[in-house]
Amino acid sequence: MSTTTLERPDLSIRIITIDAVRPAPAPQPFRPNCSACHLRELCLPGGMTGGDVERLDALLFSRRRVRAGQVVYREGDRFESMYAVRSGTVKTSLMLADGREQVSGFYMAGELMGLDALAEGAHASTATALEDAEVCSIPYVHLSEAAVASTGMQHLVVRLMSREIVREQGLMLLLGGMNAEERLSAFLLDQSRRLDARGYSPSEFHLRMSRAEIGSYLGVTLETVSRTFSAFHRQGLIMVNQRHVRIIDMAGLAGACVLRTH
Repeated sequence: MSTTTLERPDLSIRIITIDAVRPAPAPQPFRPNCSACHLRELCLPGGMTGGDVERLDALLFSRRRVRAGQVVYREGDRFESMYAVRSGTVKTSLMLADGREQVSGFYMAGELMGLDALAEGAHASTATALEDAEVCSIPYVHLSEAAVASTGMQHLVVRLMSREIVREQGLMLLLGGMNAEERLSAFLLDQSRRLDARGYSPSEFHLRMSRAEIGSYLGVTLETVSRTFSAFHRQGLIMVNQRHVRIIDMAGLAGACVLRTH
């Protein structure tokens, strides 16, 4: 806006000119800086060389905030992207034929979701935020194109697939060879290990999932989960107040999850 004043002996006139309103610049596409991310050792760039990390930085990602209870992707959705959890906790689940929900995984910051869609080209589960979270969406086609030009990126894609296989094998072992106490102790120790890797206390933490969701994941009933928590509390292994857990005897809890061989 500009102002011009015209002077006359008997009159003073001020003319105000309004400049044309310029539109706001269009938002620039979000480009993550994986090389500088505090989760780089846990997420995609872990173990990559400098040149490959730069290629990863050049990929066009998007970042999305998800409120507690909101869905990141749904079972049956076309596979276009994998997702890296940047903050918060997300569960994956699938719907059984009888209408019950089966929880298949819990994901923390730095962990990748959506790789189960690679086989059929559609997501095999639904991902739902258990608390306010943030995820990075990684278009698989961009990652694949980068892998063609770089051996390091090829190794990255193979490593991501291997992680998913290892996770599935761990779940099968958990559900197939352990009793209820062993399953819950293994679950708590896994939570402890993963939180410790992220700089949090390995012995005192707040569970983001309900006991019903834990039971669904472990293949036991809600009543069994609650009864086992109480048993661990009486044995002096843990102290528990609703979802807040403090591990008192880490070695004793580890001893409770030793696989039986008889």
